[in-house]
Amino acid sequence: MTGRRPSEARSTGRRLWALFITALTLFVIVTSSAVAHAEAPLRWGADAEGGAPYIFEDPKEPTKTMGFEVDIARALSTELGREVQFTQYDYKSLLPGLDRGDIDLAMNGIEITPERREKVLFSRPYYVYSLQLVTRAGDGRFTTLDACKAAGCVVATLEETAAERLLDTQGVNKKIYDGQVEPYTDLELGRVDAVLLDLPIAIYYAKTNPKLQLVGQPFGKGYYAIALRKGQEALVAKLDAAIDTLLERGALEKIYREWNIWTEDQRELVGAKATDVVAEAHKQWTLRKYLPLLLSGALLTIEISFAGMTLAILIGLPLSLMRLYGPSWARALAATYVEFFRGIPVLLLLYFLYYGMPGIAEVYHLPVSLRLSPIQASILGFGLNYAAYEAEIYRAGIGSIPQGQWDAAACLGMSRALTFRRIILPQAVRVVLPPMTNDFVALFKDTSVVSVIAVVELSKQYQILSKSSMKYLEIGAATAALYLVMSVPLGYFSRRLEKKWGHA
Repeated sequence: MTGRRPSEARSTGRRLWALFITALTLFVIVTSSAVAHAEAPLRWGADAEGGAPYIFEDPKEPTKTMGFEVDIARALSTELGREVQFTQYDYKSLLPGLDRGDIDLAMNGIEITPERREKVLFSRPYYVYSLQLVTRAGDGRFTTLDACKAAGCVVATLEETAAERLLDTQGVNKKIYDGQVEPYTDLELGRVDAVLLDLPIAIYYAKTNPKLQLVGQPFGKGYYAIALRKGQEALVAKLDAAIDTLLERGALEKIYREWNIWTEDQRELVGAKATDVVAEAHKQWTLRKYLPLLLSGALLTIEISFAGMTLAILIGLPLSLMRLYGPSWARALAATYVEFFRGIPVLLLLYFLYYGMPGIAEVYHLPVSLRLSPIQASILGFGLNYAAYEAEIYRAGIGSIPQGQWDAAACLGMSRALTFRRIILPQAVRVVLPPMTNDFVALFKDTSVVSVIAVVELSKQYQILSKSSMKYLEIGAATAALYLVMSVPLGYFSRRLEKKWGHA
């Protein structure tokens, strides 16, 4: 038996190696081509904080979401043959997020309006909504919005919604909120007389609540659609075709019935197009229209800031004296106050004062009412919170005065109280003035958080107006100018006092 020659073996090896390289190259080319042609997932932006029945966290699996729009997204993914991937995005920033390219589409109960049409594209409608008025159970004062207006009622709603625009158009007293749970909570507590929101929201948060009742028939019909950024006309056409298919096949009706939000109005969607549903006239937001609203928000900001700071000073100074000169139990009590209120967020404190205290009175059957108005809760919250910081500033300022000042006053026969009032405190004021001014300016800016308890201060007014007009830059510049007008003079006044007292 004779073996192969070395030259033949090498030739065979080279042919096998060449065959392997060719096969590998073909595999890489085919795979790369498939990957290149595979479409990336569509990033669907929505805010799971918004709540049922749109999209919310699944209580059984908190890492997952559920809601009728989650089911619609799943059905659209099947029709498109492309993954639709949920991306958590703040509701207020959905349309700017589209423009930045953070998300590919936004579906979160977004209403079609002329203002939004100027900035984004819309698919054909996928749901016909209407507005529903809700009152406290047994309240028979009115059953219509006109009767509510005639009675001088206050109606709660969400900002930048069809319900808010309708209340503005009809001149009804309103109170606006960030979330859709808080309006119904305040209705239960008697802080508002009624709530006007979209019917799907009313079904989930009011219809099942024995303390509330739906009054009158739904009205004010409108349409939800998917928003996309300009230049995505091809994707809009695909989504329109997919929605058409889901409508004709009855898939959307099935989803709506499962979520108990089906109405006969949905039947008009078959054949409807987004261009047919714009009934609202375009509002021309000019400086003359939005500046008075910004000024009203600025005045409210000033009111809360000055009142809150005054309360903080009134509480902070005694606290600092307790820590410096009080008995051991008083020092411990003051230190506990300071550490507690410095350790909790002011937002949490506002929630407790506004929403938590009425519940405490109800649970423990207290003879006094603990219900605070939004303004009262805001002032009290900032006063309690900033008092902790002011107390430490005053303690440091008073402690910085040399002991010799006390001794000299004692040699002159002055009492400690008189010494403190005429000698120590005036000198300490010069020391604490700069940090006090810093805190006051910080409080001005911190007032933006009070919007969570339905206070429309300057920052909240900006959010409402910018979203209604889509003039983020123009109105934002006006808002920033108002904040500067309020805060810069404080710094100037503080420097003047420091200079004057420094030479005194």
